[in-house]
Parts: sequence; C-alpha cells; structure tokens
Amino acid sequence: MDRKIRVNFGERSYDIVVGRNILGKLASYIKGKQVVIVSDPLVNKLYGSKINIPGAKKIIIPRGEKNKSLRSAEKIWNKLASWKISRDATIIALGGGVICDLAAFVAATYMRGINLIHVPTTLLAQVDASIGGKTGVDHPKCKNMIGTFYQPKLVYIDTETLKTLPKKEIKNGMAEIIKYGVIRDHHIIELLENNSKLPQSLLQELIADCASIKAAVVSRDERELKGERMVLNFGHTVGHAIESLTGYKGFSHGEAVAVGMIAAAVIAVKARMLDPDDLERLWNIIAKTGLPTYVKKLSPQKILNAMLLDKKVRAGKINLVLPERIGSVVLRDDIKPKIILEALGEFICK
Repeated sequence: MDRKIRVNFGERSYDIVVGRNILGKLASYIKGKQVVIVSDPLVNKLYGSKINIPGAKKIIIPRGEKNKSLRSAEKIWNKLASWKISRDATIIALGGGVICDLAAFVAATYMRGINLIHVPTTLLAQVDASIGGKTGVDHPKCKNMIGTFYQPKLVYIDTETLKTLPKKEIKNGMAEIIKYGVIRDHHIIELLENNSKLPQSLLQELIADCASIKAAVVSRDERELKGERMVLNFGHTVGHAIESLTGYKGFSHGEAVAVGMIAAAVIAVKARMLDPDDLERLWNIIAKTGLPTYVKKLSPQKILNAMLLDKKVRAGKINLVLPERIGSVVLRDDIKPKIILEALGEFICK
C-alpha cells in the first residue's frame, strides 16, 4: 500500500509518496505540457520507459560523482534553452543522488525556478538526497559547495527500483538509514541489529520511516538557520572531508558517512558525552552492514584541514553533530582540534 508523507512549507508543501510498482502512475501528478526527464544511461534504460508521459524530452548525463558539476549543469541549461522550455515546465529527476542534486540545481536556477519532481531510484537518494530541498554541484575543494535550497513539487519513491540496485549501492543507502537511527529513532538501530536480512516489505517501511524523520526536521528548519536541520549532517563533516580528499573516487558517499559516523562517536566518547558501549553498538552495526570503519593513507591533519572547508564551519569553528546516546545527538562547536586529531589518529586513519 502506498504511503504519503507531507513536508510542510506552507504554500510550498509537497508529498513524499512511497510505494511499489508505481512509476506508471506518475503521469497523473504532472501539470503542464512541457516535461524534461534528467537521468543517466543505466537508469534510463531500466526505468525510463516506465514513466509514460507523452512528449517528454530526455537529457542523459553520464554516471558518477564527477558529473555533478557546473559543466553538466550548463549542458542541461543549453538543452532547455534550445527547446524553449518555459517557466511552467517540469523537470523530473530520475536517478540516484547525483541526478537528484544536479537536476534540482538546474530546476532552481533555470529561469529562476521551474517545477521539479524527484523520482529517486537508489536507496541513498530515497532516504536522503531527494528530500528537503538541498541542491548542489561539487567543487574540487569541497562536495556540494555550489548550490541552493529549492523544494520539489513531489518526491515519488518506487521501491521496486531497488531490485536492480547493486549490493554496494544498498550499503550506501544503509549508511543513511543508520544515521536516522542514531539521530532520532533507536528502534531503527534495534531493528537492524535483530534482522540479518531485510525483506522488501521491511525495507519499504524503513524508507518511509526515514523519510518521515527527514520531513519533520526540514519542515521546522528549511535552511539550517535554527540549527535543528544540522542534525542530519551526523557523520557528514568527516565524511565529506574523506570524499573530497580522495577525489570522490576512493569512497562512495555512504562509505564516507559510515566512517564519519564512527569518527563522530569516538569524538563524543573522548568528550565524555557518549557511553563507549554505544560506540561499540554503532561500530558493530556499521561493520555488519559491510560498510568501512576506517580509511587508509589519509592523515588526521589532512582530514581536519578539509573539515575546515566544510559549509558547517562558522567563525572558524567546526560545528559537529555528536551522539549523546543512540537516538539523540547534539551540536557542538567547542571540541578542541586536539581531540578531533586524537580520535582520527587512534580509530579512523590506518
């Protein structure tokens, strides 16, 4: 049965629809005649024909994080302009996190904003990238450095797309699911601890639960002005540093966030905020999922330097999301660099 989750932004509110085998119904949500589907070659081959919208045009972007760039955005802008796409048109982002972020950035900036619908096809995009309105492209110095906030008209999640997803991509998404368990709902962690396999029905429930958590958080703090939305960055400060230092090639986003979550938990233990038993629980569930728990050939100092370029740095202070127990995190900007370096040196950098 389909499940709807409301993201509340007043007149800009929208639904997240979660279900199985629902791609064929997407046309009923489209308003306006001009529709452009942005996807990658593989996803388009697997699912492009299932979105049956007469007259829809397609723009295919090569796969990979390196293509989440201003160059790719310019390619899409040029196509939209050549097709005389108007302001009441709709862009459909069909794909994973790269496509969601890139297509949303284009939708936000073309003619100062046109309609956007997310159709995320990876687990990571379904629980994270497609929800909340963050758009962006990467810069060589930092992931997602160039972007804006722009809400879609709809997020349309068909969990059937996960059947063709490689195991590595499932693991990527599991990192974000673990994140939601640590920041808001300890039952998610307990469920993962007690189930060695996740049947599709249970995975669909987890996706909807994670979407509900994110919807609630972003509805209260859309632009990270109140601090509440920053809890969603748990694991991401160190994670983004690892991604940028490895040229977005050495670690996938989920893998980097997994290491980042352990780093944050170790820092919390050293700051006497977190019980070491909770660190062990987190480490075990990440290892059980098959995600990495450390990095090789990166020095603590390099990671710290990259963290200082993160968007979450304010007045030279690194804003860290640190767990105080499973299911609850707090924001701290007073952790001394020495403690961060010790945590990275002892547990993360091998």
